[in-house]
Amino acid sequence: MTDRSAFENGENSVEIVLERIRIAAEAGADWIQIREKDLQGRTLSRLVEEALLAARSRQGTPAKVIVNDRLDVAVAARAGGVHLGHASLPVADVIRWCRSGNAPADFLVGISCHSAAEVREAETAGANYVFFGPVFETPSKRHFGAPQGIAKLAEACQAVRIPVLAIGGVNSGNAAECVRAGAAGVAAIREFQGANDGERARNFVQLVHGSR
Repeated sequence: MTDRSAFENGENSVEIVLERIRIAAEAGADWIQIREKDLQGRTLSRLVEEALLAARSRQGTPAKVIVNDRLDVAVAARAGGVHLGHASLPVADVIRWCRSGNAPADFLVGISCHSAAEVREAETAGANYVFFGPVFETPSKRHFGAPQGIAKLAEACQAVRIPVLAIGGVNSGNAAECVRAGAAGVAAIREFQGANDGERARNFVQLVHGSR
């Protein structure tokens, strides 16, 4: 997941994010989520398009590029999917629109959830996957309340058949625990944005893949 706000504001912040995207793609990340809520128009579209180029340059199966919230940008840039939050369009409406021929058949629609009940509702609405969390303590997710913990993550994973990805404070020290609890994968920001070279990112991806 990208987060431009983690870097100093300035003209080079988008370039830094693009470099981290290239590192993540080369490290073997399965998905790259463009999570830039302050970017609009051409700058956001450029970020998505260059992320797609980075993903497609990977050997083997390319990483999916998912755009946060902006369905219009995701479809226009031919990204792999859109990720919705609770302030986004209703997931059922987005899925209905996409499945009416407005998006490719393999276009993914996911949503963030914070309880097993929300996870079940997302599956019923037709979501392809969900993010569940925050699993652990993390400053960026404090407004969602106390961490859910591993037990609630396991409950959410057991409640549905669609993939559940763990989010919130996930790092190299606890990612394997999330996978053992049933998560199909994990979403992380710091493990990739803090990587100035590919070694840290590769180690993290290998850890997650090896825990499945």
